[in-house]
Amino acid sequence: MNLMIDMSNIDQNGVNVMNKEITDSNTAVDEPVQYLTFTLDDESFATDITQIREVLEYSRVTKVPRTPDYMRGVINLRGSVVPVVDLRLQFEMEETEPTVDTCIIIVEVEIDGQPSILGALADSVQEVIELRRDQLEPAPRIGTRVNTAFIRAIGKYDDNFVIILDMNKVFSVDELLDLKDGSNMSSAEVDDTVAEE
Repeated sequence: MNLMIDMSNIDQNGVNVMNKEITDSNTAVDEPVQYLTFTLDDESFATDITQIREVLEYSRVTKVPRTPDYMRGVINLRGSVVPVVDLRLQFEMEETEPTVDTCIIIVEVEIDGQPSILGALADSVQEVIELRRDQLEPAPRIGTRVNTAFIRAIGKYDDNFVIILDMNKVFSVDELLDLKDGSNMSSAEVDDTVAEE
């Protein structure tokens, strides 16, 4: 199974809604936006592909001492140290138990206005879908285990609902700074730690 997906190869037709609201009147009703769908605890989630760098098969994650529970550790991504977070724990679900389908979604978020890279654990990655504005509804106040502040919209796709996350809001600025501080190992230190295990 090859899950090495480079999201930069997907045609985005110039669409970037990272900072747009669903109700943006400048967005044509029939103009589709692409989202990557994935699962967490049997629920379907998605995020705008403009926030995604790539998808990796799950590999060993090096634990960093004195970091929050939701930070599983760091990985060496082509010489860069990338923190890996467990979205299940962030959403108050049970901790992710890695399986053959577990993936690390490499996303770009903003920390104090600066772009930063982190990995998010997902139970499995499904597919890239296109949704139009008329297929999106505002987040409900109840009916989901996920804090609605993290939700950009609820998408309707093939008679199913998918929770569309705003990755910039999944973590607070303080939490993102903690992740950044916790990933200050060098890539050589990460490799050395993995070799010792």
